[in-house]
Amino acid sequence: MIKRTFENFKKHWFLFKQLVKRDFESKYKGTMLGMGWSVLSPLMTLLIMRLVFTQFFGRNTPHYTTYLFCGNLVMSYFRESTTQGMLSLRANAGIITKINVPKYMFLLSRNVSSLINFGLTLVLFFVFCAIDKITFTPKMLLLIYPVFCLTAMNIGVGLILSALQVFFKDTSYLYSIFLTLLTYLSAIFYRIDTFPERMQKLFLLNPVYVIINYFRTIVIDMRVPSLAYHGLCLFYALVFLLIGAWIYKKNNHSFIYYL
Repeated sequence: MIKRTFENFKKHWFLFKQLVKRDFESKYKGTMLGMGWSVLSPLMTLLIMRLVFTQFFGRNTPHYTTYLFCGNLVMSYFRESTTQGMLSLRANAGIITKINVPKYMFLLSRNVSSLINFGLTLVLFFVFCAIDKITFTPKMLLLIYPVFCLTAMNIGVGLILSALQVFFKDTSYLYSIFLTLLTYLSAIFYRIDTFPERMQKLFLLNPVYVIINYFRTIVIDMRVPSLAYHGLCLFYALVFLLIGAWIYKKNNHSFIYYL
Protein backbone atom coordinates (compact mmCIF):
# COMPACT_ATOMS: atom_id res chain seq x y z
CA MET A 1 0.00 0.00 0.00
CA ILE A 2 2.81 2.43 0.92
CA LYS A 3 4.70 1.59 -2.29
CA ARG A 4 1.57 2.17 -4.38
CA THR A 5 0.88 5.48 -2.64
CA PHE A 6 4.44 6.64 -3.29
CA GLU A 7 4.19 5.67 -6.97
CA ASN A 8 0.89 7.55 -7.37
CA PHE A 9 2.37 10.57 -5.62
CA LYS A 10 5.42 10.51 -7.90
CA LYS A 11 3.20 10.15 -10.96
CA HIS A 12 1.17 13.24 -10.04
CA TRP A 13 4.07 15.28 -8.64
CA PHE A 14 3.59 18.15 -11.10
CA LEU A 15 -0.10 18.45 -10.18
CA PHE A 16 0.78 18.40 -6.49
CA LYS A 17 3.25 21.28 -6.91
CA GLN A 18 0.63 23.32 -8.75
CA LEU A 19 -1.92 22.63 -6.02
CA VAL A 20 0.49 23.78 -3.30
CA LYS A 21 1.30 26.94 -5.26
CA ARG A 22 -2.39 27.65 -5.83
CA ASP A 23 -3.38 27.04 -2.20
CA PHE A 24 -0.60 29.23 -0.86
CA GLU A 25 -1.15 32.10 -3.28
CA SER A 26 -4.95 32.06 -2.97
CA LYS A 27 -4.65 32.56 0.78
CA TYR A 28 -3.25 36.07 0.26
CA LYS A 29 -4.82 36.91 -3.09
CA GLY A 30 -6.28 40.41 -3.09
CA THR A 31 -4.63 41.48 0.18
CA MET A 32 -2.32 44.49 0.45
CA LEU A 33 0.23 42.82 2.73
CA GLY A 34 0.23 39.42 1.04
CA MET A 35 2.57 36.99 2.82
CA GLY A 36 3.08 39.63 5.49
CA TRP A 37 -0.13 38.41 7.10
CA SER A 38 1.64 35.14 7.93
CA VAL A 39 3.75 37.13 10.37
CA LEU A 40 1.40 39.98 11.26
CA SER A 41 -1.64 37.86 12.14
CA PRO A 42 0.03 35.68 14.85
CA LEU A 43 1.92 38.74 16.11
CA MET A 44 -1.27 40.73 16.64
CA THR A 45 -2.96 37.74 18.28
CA LEU A 46 0.02 37.33 20.60
CA LEU A 47 0.03 40.99 21.61
CA ILE A 48 -3.70 40.96 22.34
CA MET A 49 -3.40 37.79 24.43
CA ARG A 50 -0.46 39.25 26.32
CA LEU A 51 -2.35 42.44 27.14
CA VAL A 52 -5.47 40.55 28.23
CA PHE A 53 -4.00 37.66 30.19
CA THR A 54 -0.75 38.97 31.71
CA GLN A 55 -2.45 40.52 34.74
CA PHE A 56 -4.44 37.37 35.44
CA PHE A 57 -2.08 34.50 34.62
CA GLY A 58 1.34 35.90 33.78
CA ARG A 59 2.45 37.65 36.96
CA ASN A 60 4.33 34.63 38.31
CA THR A 61 5.09 32.93 34.99
CA PRO A 62 8.69 33.29 33.75
CA HIS A 63 8.99 34.30 30.09
CA TYR A 64 5.22 34.63 29.80
CA THR A 65 5.38 36.10 26.28
CA THR A 66 7.26 33.02 25.05
CA TYR A 67 4.91 30.81 27.07
CA LEU A 68 1.94 32.35 25.24
CA PHE A 69 3.68 32.21 21.87
CA CYS A 70 4.38 28.48 22.22
CA GLY A 71 0.70 27.77 22.78
CA ASN A 72 -0.53 30.14 20.10
CA LEU A 73 2.04 28.89 17.57
CA VAL A 74 1.05 25.24 17.87
CA MET A 75 -2.68 25.89 18.15
CA SER A 76 -2.72 28.20 15.13
CA TYR A 77 -0.93 25.64 12.98
CA PHE A 78 -3.26 22.86 14.10
CA ARG A 79 -6.34 25.02 13.50
CA GLU A 80 -5.31 26.22 10.04
CA SER A 81 -4.05 22.86 8.82
CA THR A 82 -7.04 20.81 9.95
CA THR A 83 -9.64 23.40 8.92
CA GLN A 84 -8.15 23.77 5.45
CA GLY A 85 -7.76 20.00 5.20
CA MET A 86 -11.41 19.50 6.15
CA LEU A 87 -12.54 21.60 3.17
CA SER A 88 -10.04 20.16 0.69
CA LEU A 89 -12.35 17.66 -1.03
CA ARG A 90 -15.39 19.91 -1.38
CA ALA A 91 -13.27 22.84 -2.54
CA ASN A 92 -11.84 20.68 -5.34
CA ALA A 93 -15.03 18.85 -6.25
CA GLY A 94 -14.87 20.21 -9.80
CA ILE A 95 -11.51 18.51 -10.38
CA ILE A 96 -12.25 15.32 -8.47
CA THR A 97 -15.45 14.60 -10.42
CA LYS A 98 -13.70 15.06 -13.78
CA ILE A 99 -10.18 13.73 -13.34
CA ASN A 100 -9.08 10.49 -11.70
CA VAL A 101 -6.34 11.60 -9.30
CA PRO A 102 -5.49 10.49 -5.74
CA LYS A 103 -7.89 12.49 -3.56
CA TYR A 104 -5.45 12.74 -0.66
CA MET A 105 -3.24 15.02 -2.78
CA PHE A 106 -5.69 17.88 -2.33
CA LEU A 107 -5.46 17.55 1.42
CA LEU A 108 -1.67 17.22 1.39
CA SER A 109 -1.34 20.38 -0.69
CA ARG A 110 -3.37 22.29 1.92
CA ASN A 111 -1.13 20.88 4.64
CA VAL A 112 2.05 21.91 2.86
CA SER A 113 0.66 25.43 2.45
CA SER A 114 -0.13 25.55 6.19
CA LEU A 115 3.32 24.18 7.00
CA ILE A 116 4.94 27.02 5.01
CA ASN A 117 2.91 29.55 7.01
CA PHE A 118 3.94 27.79 10.20
CA GLY A 119 7.60 28.00 9.18
CA LEU A 120 7.33 31.75 8.62
CA THR A 121 5.71 32.18 12.04
CA LEU A 122 8.38 29.97 13.61
CA VAL A 123 11.05 32.46 12.49
CA LEU A 124 9.12 35.21 14.28
CA PHE A 125 8.85 32.94 17.34
CA PHE A 126 12.64 32.64 17.62
CA VAL A 127 12.96 36.41 17.28
CA PHE A 128 10.62 36.83 20.24
CA CYS A 129 12.59 34.21 22.17
CA ALA A 130 15.70 36.35 21.72
CA ILE A 131 13.82 39.49 22.84
CA ASP A 132 12.50 37.57 25.85
CA LYS A 133 16.12 36.64 26.71
CA ILE A 134 15.62 32.94 26.15
CA THR A 135 18.91 31.02 26.07
CA PHE A 136 19.36 29.23 22.76
CA THR A 137 20.77 25.73 23.21
CA PRO A 138 21.38 22.75 20.89
CA LYS A 139 18.33 21.14 22.52
CA MET A 140 16.13 23.39 20.40
CA LEU A 141 17.02 21.24 17.40
CA LEU A 142 14.75 18.64 18.98
CA LEU A 143 11.78 20.85 18.13
CA ILE A 144 11.89 19.13 14.75
CA TYR A 145 10.37 16.09 16.45
CA PRO A 146 7.13 17.67 17.77
CA VAL A 147 6.74 19.56 14.47
CA PHE A 148 6.97 16.25 12.61
CA CYS A 149 4.45 14.63 14.95
CA LEU A 150 2.10 17.60 14.75
CA THR A 151 2.27 17.64 10.94
CA ALA A 152 1.47 13.92 10.77
CA MET A 153 -1.38 14.39 13.24
CA ASN A 154 -2.74 17.34 11.25
CA ILE A 155 -2.79 15.23 8.10
CA GLY A 156 -4.59 12.43 9.94
CA VAL A 157 -7.19 14.74 11.47
CA GLY A 158 -7.62 16.43 8.09
CA LEU A 159 -8.25 13.07 6.42
CA ILE A 160 -10.92 12.26 8.98
CA LEU A 161 -12.60 15.67 8.81
CA SER A 162 -12.55 15.96 5.01
CA ALA A 163 -14.25 12.57 4.73
CA LEU A 164 -16.88 13.56 7.30
CA GLN A 165 -17.40 16.90 5.53
CA VAL A 166 -18.25 15.08 2.29
CA PHE A 167 -21.01 13.05 3.94
CA PHE A 168 -22.11 15.53 6.64
CA LYS A 169 -21.99 19.22 5.76
CA ASP A 170 -22.56 20.16 9.41
CA THR A 171 -19.04 18.96 10.21
CA SER A 172 -17.47 22.39 9.62
CA TYR A 173 -19.84 24.08 12.08
CA LEU A 174 -19.36 21.44 14.74
CA TYR A 175 -15.59 21.51 14.30
CA SER A 176 -15.52 25.28 14.74
CA ILE A 177 -17.20 24.87 18.13
CA PHE A 178 -14.84 22.02 19.02
CA LEU A 179 -11.79 24.16 18.19
CA THR A 180 -12.99 26.84 20.61
CA LEU A 181 -13.31 24.24 23.35
CA LEU A 182 -9.93 22.72 22.48
CA THR A 183 -8.27 26.15 22.65
CA TYR A 184 -9.42 26.65 26.23
CA LEU A 185 -8.39 23.10 27.18
CA SER A 186 -4.86 23.45 25.78
CA ALA A 187 -3.46 25.69 28.55
CA ILE A 188 -2.37 28.34 26.09
CA PHE A 189 -2.61 31.29 28.49
CA TYR A 190 -2.65 29.57 31.89
CA ARG A 191 -0.48 27.08 33.76
CA ILE A 192 -1.75 23.66 34.77
CA ASP A 193 0.37 23.37 37.92
CA THR A 194 -2.39 25.21 39.82
CA PHE A 195 -4.63 22.17 39.30
CA PRO A 196 -4.55 18.95 41.39
CA GLU A 197 -2.02 16.39 40.14
CA ARG A 198 -4.74 14.02 38.95
CA MET A 199 -6.31 16.74 36.83
CA GLN A 200 -2.91 17.71 35.41
CA LYS A 201 -2.57 14.21 33.99
CA LEU A 202 -5.88 14.62 32.17
CA PHE A 203 -4.29 17.33 30.03
CA LEU A 204 -2.14 14.61 28.48
CA LEU A 205 -5.30 13.29 26.81
CA ASN A 206 -5.21 16.43 24.69
CA PRO A 207 -2.70 15.83 21.85
CA VAL A 208 -2.42 19.55 21.07
CA TYR A 209 -1.44 20.32 24.66
CA VAL A 210 1.13 17.51 24.54
CA ILE A 211 2.87 19.23 21.60
CA ILE A 212 2.58 22.67 23.22
CA ASN A 213 4.13 21.38 26.41
CA TYR A 214 7.00 19.78 24.45
CA PHE A 215 7.82 23.21 22.97
CA ARG A 216 7.71 24.88 26.39
CA THR A 217 9.84 22.19 28.02
CA ILE A 218 12.59 22.61 25.41
CA VAL A 219 12.47 26.38 24.95
CA ILE A 220 11.61 27.73 28.42
CA ASP A 221 12.66 24.97 30.82
CA MET A 222 15.63 23.93 28.65
CA ARG A 223 14.94 20.27 29.39
CA VAL A 224 14.44 17.31 27.09
CA PRO A 225 11.11 15.52 27.65
CA SER A 226 11.24 11.90 28.73
CA LEU A 227 11.35 8.99 26.30
CA ALA A 228 7.78 8.13 27.31
CA TYR A 229 6.70 11.66 26.40
CA HIS A 230 8.31 11.27 22.98
CA GLY A 231 6.38 8.04 22.60
CA LEU A 232 3.12 9.80 23.50
CA CYS A 233 3.67 12.42 20.77
CA LEU A 234 4.34 9.72 18.20
CA PHE A 235 1.36 7.68 19.43
CA TYR A 236 -1.11 10.50 18.78
CA ALA A 237 0.43 11.21 15.37
CA LEU A 238 0.21 7.57 14.25
CA VAL A 239 -3.29 6.96 15.64
CA PHE A 240 -4.86 9.89 13.80
CA LEU A 241 -2.84 9.22 10.63
CA LEU A 242 -3.79 5.53 10.51
CA ILE A 243 -7.46 6.19 11.24
CA GLY A 244 -7.57 8.87 8.56
CA ALA A 245 -5.84 6.64 6.00
CA TRP A 246 -8.24 3.79 6.78
CA ILE A 247 -11.30 6.05 6.33
CA TYR A 248 -9.98 7.33 3.00
CA LYS A 249 -9.22 3.83 1.74
CA LYS A 250 -12.66 2.59 2.75
CA ASN A 251 -14.60 5.51 1.25
CA ASN A 252 -12.35 6.46 -1.66
CA HIS A 253 -14.85 5.42 -4.35
CA SER A 254 -17.85 6.81 -2.46
CA PHE A 255 -16.67 10.42 -2.24
CA ILE A 256 -17.44 11.20 -5.86
CA TYR A 257 -21.15 10.42 -5.39
CA TYR A 258 -21.55 13.00 -2.63
CA LEU A 259 -19.45 15.87 -4.01
